[in-house]
Amino acid sequence: MKLRAQPALTFDDVLLIPRRSSVRSRRAVKTHTQFSRRITLAIPIISSNMDTVTEAEMALAMARLGGIGVIHRFMSIARQAAEVERVKRAEGFIVEHPRSVPAQATVQQARALFAQHNIGGLFVVDADGHVLGLVTTRDLLFERDPDRPVAEVMTPREQLITLEPGASMDAARDALHQHRVEKLPVFDDGGQLRGLVTAQDIIKIEQWPEATKDERGRLRVAAAVGVRPSDEDRAAACVQAGVDALVVDIAHGHSDAAIEMVRTLRRRFPQVDVVAGNVATAEGVRDLVKAGADAVKVGVGAGSICITRVVTGFGVPQLTAIDECAEAAHALDVPIIADGGIRTGGDITKALAVGASTVMLGGLLAGTDESPGAGVIRKGRRYKVVRGMASLTANIERQEVEQRREVDPEDWERVVPEGVEAIVPARGPVKDVIHQLVGGLRSGLSYAGAANIAELWANAEFVRITSAGKQESGAHDVTVE
Repeated sequence: MKLRAQPALTFDDVLLIPRRSSVRSRRAVKTHTQFSRRITLAIPIISSNMDTVTEAEMALAMARLGGIGVIHRFMSIARQAAEVERVKRAEGFIVEHPRSVPAQATVQQARALFAQHNIGGLFVVDADGHVLGLVTTRDLLFERDPDRPVAEVMTPREQLITLEPGASMDAARDALHQHRVEKLPVFDDGGQLRGLVTAQDIIKIEQWPEATKDERGRLRVAAAVGVRPSDEDRAAACVQAGVDALVVDIAHGHSDAAIEMVRTLRRRFPQVDVVAGNVATAEGVRDLVKAGADAVKVGVGAGSICITRVVTGFGVPQLTAIDECAEAAHALDVPIIADGGIRTGGDITKALAVGASTVMLGGLLAGTDESPGAGVIRKGRRYKVVRGMASLTANIERQEVEQRREVDPEDWERVVPEGVEAIVPARGPVKDVIHQLVGGLRSGLSYAGAANIAELWANAEFVRITSAGKQESGAHDVTVE
């Protein structure tokens, strides 16, 4: 039997010791960090690949705020690819493949496409794909005949205000203002459509200056995959849709199946970063990085709705797991993602201070407006459902997705859940939650005398505390209303 003498610690077991600081304002600190080898974030926060946390709406919000979202895999391959595509098409200086309709399409059909894709314009094309004009929501605003062809209400091509390829954003802004239009088609010298610039996209770029974007100005997004053979098809569909990173998502990431999937993804999709996990040891980090991982998720049994440690007896308290894994990862120049156990801004600061580059949040974001969890009302208060991806119903639904059939109720008793289902208070827009968490992190950096996360790694010093110290850390000896 091997029993380590050194106690393993988690967030409530320690505090960071304040250091002399030259940071004059928390606004002066930088929270930029690496999500993976090639993807930089303005804030070190990732939304978890849970089906009650991240789909396209959450991923859009996270990327605009400077983080990134990981779209869960508990859906069909086609739907997950569509969620990825929705994020990638949401904004960018130039929409490279704008949507179109045939000239004979009706007003009703155009309106349906506007709603389906959340867009405000469609190019009208002939049978050979040549652009005849552009129809927008404004063109259809007061149209009463739903069966009227869009070719009769569109703006003809010869009347369109256009933009040349390679034009700057300032030139586009000036053209939009001068001609009082909302959209500028981009045609090349041969008359071929090359894209579309919209006023809304320019507004979004200026509204979210720290947004996480790729080299073409599109929002970045990650997607989760499993380790079954069919997950190669899932990965391929997400890559085709434009995904920036693939996250190999299984509870025990230090397994042959996970390592082999990392090797496969690295070989098939060299242009896409591969994130793998979850692990809790330095050896797990080294094996995944050797297989080709560009970042490693750390955390076994730390999540608020995870009961893996209770059911199996395995796990490592999260702060010790991050510490051991980060030492190995830093030597290999690979970022660590602390996944699980985060409840406060202070926990984020501690996770980063011990060596993580980012943190992944599940329960903290599950109650926000952008999360896909079902809403419920209890005693007059609004809540949202959150569940672990190893919970009973999640296990059953995953089997139904993978096997493409309904699971027999008699088979339910064979499932051994390692997660629970719960409710969390409705928290409003995710930007408000992130603002509070990042504000706490910025203050934490200033207490450490650190201007950035790398300096936090260098300056951080921890002290263990007792249960009395933990009690002293919160509000006490007062009545909190």
